[in-house]
Amino acid sequence: MKRYTTVLVTGLAPVSWGTTYAVTTEFLPDGRPLFTGLMRALPAGLLLLALGRTLPRGAWWGKAVVLGALNIGAFFPLLFLSAYRLPGGMAAVGGSVGPLFVAGLSALLLGDRPGVRTLLTGAAAVLGVSLVVLKAAGALDPVGVLAALASTASMSTGTVLTKRWGRPDGVGPLTLTGWQLTAGGLLIAPVALLAEGAPPALDGPAVGGYLYLALANTAVAYWLWFRGIGRLTATQVTFLGPLSPLTAALVGWAALGQALTPVQVTGMALAFGATVLGQLGPRTVAAPSGIRRRNGAPRASAHADADRARPPREQRPEHGPGPSTAEGARHAPGALTP
Repeated sequence: MKRYTTVLVTGLAPVSWGTTYAVTTEFLPDGRPLFTGLMRALPAGLLLLALGRTLPRGAWWGKAVVLGALNIGAFFPLLFLSAYRLPGGMAAVGGSVGPLFVAGLSALLLGDRPGVRTLLTGAAAVLGVSLVVLKAAGALDPVGVLAALASTASMSTGTVLTKRWGRPDGVGPLTLTGWQLTAGGLLIAPVALLAEGAPPALDGPAVGGYLYLALANTAVAYWLWFRGIGRLTATQVTFLGPLSPLTAALVGWAALGQALTPVQVTGMALAFGATVLGQLGPRTVAAPSGIRRRNGAPRASAHADADRARPPREQRPEHGPGPSTAEGARHAPGALTP
């Protein structure tokens, strides 16, 4: 029950991100995607830094910059670039490939080999989101396609590295989120200034829109997202991503008067079903705090711990050779909480 509560709470993050399109089109200045990304990331990061009151130490200065660049600094500009250059919701389709990206990266960096169900569920999520957001259009812009795939690869890599590196001792997900948002915002700032010039004049609705994006849509949402990465597998967290375009479609229908066709409703059901199936992975195993590594790397699996406790091979009963420590870790039922 606790795991499913974590899933529901983590799912609030992509649901919040699904409202970004409506807020941007209805309240914010046109043609300022980088400035919008900056206003989402930097104020939220500075607020969380003030609340956490902890700065990175040692190697975590570099790790915070890398994670901030992948999850925020590179992700936001590439995502906005793809949205501006691609028709309809093609950028959202690129984002829906995230679970497949994370499944592959988890096999390389975490030792979590994806099963057939994971791959099929990821393909179903892509198909479902495609039915929801795609419309008839001409030839696709190759720069936009590359930007969409690069933004997904950036966020996917950041998600898996966040899982692999964990957190330093005594640092919670709120502080880690503040580090990443601040680093990402500082990386976006010079790009926004060079590409878009001075900040635009803001009216009341725009100020309210940016406050919503910075606080609820970014500070709270990303805190919930990184909190979920620490408690679930990277693949489970990423399978919550399709909730973002589904929320965008529902907000467009309910608040903006946009019609939903039977094909879109079918796609929504398929994508939501894939999101649910994506949460049926192995349970995470809570290990004693004493085996936490100081560098924040994922702890060894319970199978590996049990394997290390066995006597040497020559002292074991003659029932055939058992698995080695490395194989026990590799075939563990789930990643441990970092």
